[in-house]
Amino acid sequence: MNPLPSQLNAQRGAFSSFEACRNTQKGPVIILASGASAKQFPLAEFAHLPVIAMNGSVSLTAACGVKPFFYVCTDKSFRKQQPALFAQALRDSQRLALWPEQFVDADVPPDTQCYPLHKADNPGVLDGLRGYGDRHVCNRSIWSKRARSIAFSKDMSSGYYDARTVAYVALQLAYHLGFEQVLLVGVDLDQNAGRFYENGTGERSPCGLDQHWDSRILPSLTLMAQQVVNEHFRVYNLSATSRIPPSLIPRIDLAEARRIAI
Repeated sequence: MNPLPSQLNAQRGAFSSFEACRNTQKGPVIILASGASAKQFPLAEFAHLPVIAMNGSVSLTAACGVKPFFYVCTDKSFRKQQPALFAQALRDSQRLALWPEQFVDADVPPDTQCYPLHKADNPGVLDGLRGYGDRHVCNRSIWSKRARSIAFSKDMSSGYYDARTVAYVALQLAYHLGFEQVLLVGVDLDQNAGRFYENGTGERSPCGLDQHWDSRILPSLTLMAQQVVNEHFRVYNLSATSRIPPSLIPRIDLAEARRIAI
């Protein structure tokens, strides 16, 4: 696995480049989300795989002594709502993908690579006609800008497309990096079940899974499954309770995950 280039981190006034890390990886990667099923996954057994963690899922990586390969957070309020977990993510992660303002006054170790997130521009009419551009795929639609906004970024240096769930950002990042098999852990997308790290005693982050499921989340995952997933980029779901239909992303058990992880 090729290492990513070392650059000055954000505290010194410079960010690492998404362009420089494009297609630098291969093999399997774990995307670790915060659904309740994540607590049933034996992460320590898969500690040899790179992990893309997000939001509060870093509480599991810390318990297993795993340093996330990447940590992604698009919720600008998360730092305030979960200050201990956010600080832990900054301290433990090898690479950070955050909004530029999230790096301000953040206690980031000097050797951590910091990547500034930004949203991609909406695909144009020509992209809507053919369904893709050099750096993305999108819904085919000439007249509806909203329909074209259902898209998947293949190049994070051009930004990411928002599906109202950070797991979709992590999927775009995994593709950008060049990983070939993605194991989804804790991507339940069940608003009623909540996040495993929220115990009801502290401030809870807002959740819009139900609100955006039909309009953004499911259409975006459908686009990815139909137009992005292929023999070079496969996605598997380890959550037996996930809201994602297995017809879009196949569900596998631990035995199959172990085979992929070899």
